[in-house]
Amino acid sequence: MPSMLRSIVLLVLLSVSLKSVLALGAQPLLEDKQWNHGAEDCAKDEGPPIEVYAYSETSFILRQNMCLSFEAPFMYVLLGDDSALLVDTGASENSTEFPLYETVKSLIGEKPLLVVHSHGHGDHRGADIQFEGVEGVTLVRAEKDAVMNALAFSDWPEGEGVIQLGGRELTVIPIPGHQEESVAVYDPQTKWLLTGDTVYPGLIYVKNWQDYRDSIARLARFAEQRDVSLVLGSHIEATHRQGEYYPIGATYQPEEAPLPIRPEVLATIDAQLQQLPKATEVELARLRIVPMSLMQRSLSDVARWLRQ
Repeated sequence: MPSMLRSIVLLVLLSVSLKSVLALGAQPLLEDKQWNHGAEDCAKDEGPPIEVYAYSETSFILRQNMCLSFEAPFMYVLLGDDSALLVDTGASENSTEFPLYETVKSLIGEKPLLVVHSHGHGDHRGADIQFEGVEGVTLVRAEKDAVMNALAFSDWPEGEGVIQLGGRELTVIPIPGHQEESVAVYDPQTKWLLTGDTVYPGLIYVKNWQDYRDSIARLARFAEQRDVSLVLGSHIEATHRQGEYYPIGATYQPEEAPLPIRPEVLATIDAQLQQLPKATEVELARLRIVPMSLMQRSLSDVARWLRQ
């Protein structure tokens, strides 16, 4: 089947299946959700380019197919009365292979859309080009200054930003460490705390150790003060067995750990990190915190410079 025709068929099927799910309430609990786990042979993969989990009629989790990108990033769509928010744009530019804009449009209808990023790595802003210059879309570039200006931060990284969607006010928390511009988003409607690559079930690489320690402490305090139900990151790289992770580049992950992390884990991570003033690898249940090497930090800085 030609790629363009295949994309059209997939979008029609997505629309039909989504309406059926919402009508029947057939989605599994998020903690029990088994995601599309890729394929051993991607040439034979028949999974959709974007898997959509409808938590409710106004809250959606999207995941990119592993055979399009082994990173298989998660993206989040939240709708208010007046507008909608997309957090991250995945790892691929090509709208035929990865129809992110069309998928998001099918979920939000005619509502204006704000696009922000958990941070600036390529697997979180890959489809930005699909949203650039589109009427009704405001795209905030994945850079600290752009985020600060768009969300009116006054005291980065201690302050908080606010996103108003109409009857749904989201809090944005600076959490540098993995990357300088990293942010978390808290939604009081679902009680989700979206943490990008700062906390998720997998291998978490830390660029700036002190910033990361401070950010985890900030998240732990936030979770103690607010009603947080689940911590949701941008990847799953861990199996359901503690201390076991999929190799980098894996496109087949049939025994994944659940995406959600209990908010109490933030206090556990904080306590561990406060005992380690020097950058040290930390192993916890289904996640491992790994300080970047000098080479990795240098490559990250070069990549940042090239995209500015």
